[in-house]
Amino acid sequence: MSQTHEESISSPRERSRDVLPSENTPASPAGDPYAIESWGDGFFVVGDQGTIKVRPDRKPAREVDLQELVAGLRERGYATPILLHFRDLLETTLGDIRSAFEGAIADHDYQGSYVGVYPVKVNQQRSVVEDVARIGGELGFGLEVGSKPELLAVLALTADQPERLIVCNGFKEDRYVEFAMLAAKLGRFIVPVVENLDELDLVLEHADRIGVHPEIGLRVNLDTQGVGRWAGSSGIRAKFGLTFSETLRAVEKLAEKGALDRLRLLHCHMGSQMHDIRQITRGVGELARIYTELVKLGVGIRYLDVGGGLGIDYDGSQANFQFSRNYSLEEYAGSVVHRIQSICDEAGVVHPTIVTESGRAMVAQQSVLVFDVLGANTFEPHSLPSSSSELVGPDGAEPPRPLVDLFDAWTRLESETLLECWHDAENARAEAIETFSLGYMSLHHRAEVERIFWTLALKAQELAKQIDPVPEELCALDELLTDIYFCNLSVFQSLPDCWAIDQIFPIMPIHRLLEPPTRRATLADLTCDSDGKVDRFIDREGVRGWLPLHELRDGEPYTLAAFLVGAYQETLGDLHNLFGDTHVAHVRTGDDGRWWIDEIVEGDSVSEVLGYMQYDPSSLSKTIRSECEKSVRDGRMTVVESRNLLAAYESGLSGYTYLERD
Repeated sequence: MSQTHEESISSPRERSRDVLPSENTPASPAGDPYAIESWGDGFFVVGDQGTIKVRPDRKPAREVDLQELVAGLRERGYATPILLHFRDLLETTLGDIRSAFEGAIADHDYQGSYVGVYPVKVNQQRSVVEDVARIGGELGFGLEVGSKPELLAVLALTADQPERLIVCNGFKEDRYVEFAMLAAKLGRFIVPVVENLDELDLVLEHADRIGVHPEIGLRVNLDTQGVGRWAGSSGIRAKFGLTFSETLRAVEKLAEKGALDRLRLLHCHMGSQMHDIRQITRGVGELARIYTELVKLGVGIRYLDVGGGLGIDYDGSQANFQFSRNYSLEEYAGSVVHRIQSICDEAGVVHPTIVTESGRAMVAQQSVLVFDVLGANTFEPHSLPSSSSELVGPDGAEPPRPLVDLFDAWTRLESETLLECWHDAENARAEAIETFSLGYMSLHHRAEVERIFWTLALKAQELAKQIDPVPEELCALDELLTDIYFCNLSVFQSLPDCWAIDQIFPIMPIHRLLEPPTRRATLADLTCDSDGKVDRFIDREGVRGWLPLHELRDGEPYTLAAFLVGAYQETLGDLHNLFGDTHVAHVRTGDDGRWWIDEIVEGDSVSEVLGYMQYDPSSLSKTIRSECEKSVRDGRMTVVESRNLLAAYESGLSGYTYLERD
């Protein structure tokens, strides 16, 4: 189907220089219009049949066909949208981080050790936290909490592992600190990180009352500025952390209490998704300098926590760009270890245990959101009049001047006159819109303007491909003429960062990848909100405003997937238009490559979502039942019709909040 677009015509918001492959383009991955070879990191590849394969340990012998997996879930009664968690891939990712630091420590003869800590806020879903706790326990990893509820959950999850490091960040009120001290009483290795001096007083007060000698951490506010969207996490305007003078005051207070030996951890946070290794190195260097100075003052710090910041290469460009990173995991580990070592050696101070809180890098890659395309609004050329005499209205009205001028631009459109005719067409369209709004153009003629303009634009787009370089004004045609593919998902629920902070994720079809994509499209979700869309996509040189996709086929599902969505998306999603949580499938893979569903967490039903909003589904059903009875009494429907309507209503309450195919 086709749709008219009335938006104003302007230069592209980002840039759209790439040209779609022609019919003779070699099969993927040679063309690789989705850059999967770059951001896939060996975990995601295109198979010989043109479907995406998931390799949890990057080995071809142990791979899962994503389309086959989705089909298997449908057979089990679970429709898209569905979020897939690959537990074996998570295990590989956590192991990679551990191996990178072990390798850096060995290469530099570093005398300390390493502990990775998972910040629960990154993905708080029980099954994910349990997986990280299980896998991380074997690697010596700890957990980080940023609130009282997170602390209470983690205490229960780690009851059988009292030696696990638990770092307590975030604002701390009386009860939060009390629970941390009670955990210490249980013998837990728990470190409340002091963000302000009042928190230190609370820690000492509860420690004395409960009778424990707590491990204490200090978070310092670095002068080194972060980079990217979260650059404000450090610097003078940072939300949390002690100034240098406050840090010294905290040390003095501990000394006065005879508790200086309890200060065991020094913490900082430079930001999230740090894409420049040079800023990371500077921040780590500043933290290491503070550490050495405190050790000289007699402080017994054993742990140096460099916080988060380890980025994900969402676009595969390996660039100093907010959706990428200009370093590898190995370079990150090597830079952190070397910088701390060199400063400690210079000061003659013992090497501390290095702690990182790289939550995004831990869990982003293990999650894939799969969803179907429901339909599309596309631009298609119209059959136009052969001469201006055919522009006369059905009532015999002569065509207005803007319509005649637009038709003239259409008849003159050739490669040699392309830019001139495009300018004339834009001007004529603008005049036609104004003429119609003033009441001097009929609806028939206004529709003719629409048909001629968009047909002219399509031809201009084709002609522009023959020009090198393409004039900037004509580059806008690629975004202007993009299709809209309507998808069975809620951006606000499943990809909230796309809406809130313009985050981009790799998105592509999971099948038909040996066919060249011939359409350019943006994605629209099911919500009744104009912001419910995805119109920013990865590109090796930045961001582009369209995604290359295939023609839809009648009666055949067309399935897309968003990758690297395991960090923050599940817990930040909201219930816009009452679209709830999607189904979540936890997938395991055997050594022989055969997969199975380890666990299914069913998505919200309509009644559950209504309950979140304080509706009582049973009362709603009762109201509809009463209305049906009244309709039967008044003769508007039969008893059978009434029973069928009520059954459909109650079935709807128990069903999935997303579109369900028969």
